Amino acid sequence: MNYVRKILESFIEFVFPATCPLCNARVSTHGELCDDCWTSFNWIDGAKCVKCGFPFASSFDLSPNMLCPTCAAGKAELDLIRSACVYDDASKLAMLPYKHAGHTQYARFMSRAMIWALRDTDIQPDIVMPVPLANKRLFHRGYNQATLLARPIANAFGVPMDLDSVTRKYRENMGHKSSKQRAENVHNVFTVRHSDKIKGKKILLVDDVMTTGATFNELKRVLTKAGAIAVYGVTFCRVAHLAN
Repeated sequence: MNYVRKILESFIEFVFPATCPLCNARVSTHGELCDDCWTSFNWIDGAKCVKCGFPFASSFDLSPNMLCPTCAAGKAELDLIRSACVYDDASKLAMLPYKHAGHTQYARFMSRAMIWALRDTDIQPDIVMPVPLANKRLFHRGYNQATLLARPIANAFGVPMDLDSVTRKYRENMGHKSSKQRAENVHNVFTVRHSDKIKGKKILLVDDVMTTGATFNELKRVLTKAGAIAVYGVTFCRVAHLAN
């Protein structure tokens, strides 16, 4: 069976050579970025908050257990958060087509980067849960972008992906809202349907981008109320205004 699979993979590679999903330059493996596209992203691979992963400016000389002001004040959204890169002009060129224009092929390199972002943690989730979409938004978009990212992450941890324990009500889009407005917009938007699948579990939430953390914060509230013992999060990118 493995022999047949290798033959099929070689044939596919010959007919459809691997190209960068962003610029179509030739690459060695399907789904990976070319060097130019890879270096255009502001990857979070240096000093960062040990709890929420907020990236610190490269000029900072910090200890490996440094906390950002939010986490130091005890206001962290989740037990641990990691993001692969900063949300900026470069990552926006990938994120917006992925999220709104059906470029689902980007999920391959995004999920790989998210798995890489978790490399410095020792979390052992029992469940991987993509942030739910409201049915109305799922119908219009045709896919939940978080689910596409969550599947390979769940496979990497060897744990199940939970798609039905939490549902989401439809609310207007949160774009261009303040932190307070975002928190108000998602308050009571999630409902736990199967608390028996949540109780006593450590849950890794997956989303494409983190802006203020309001969505993660609300999900943690309802999951903890349902009995979850730890709630982590990982996103492809996050808003982070770095100090010089």
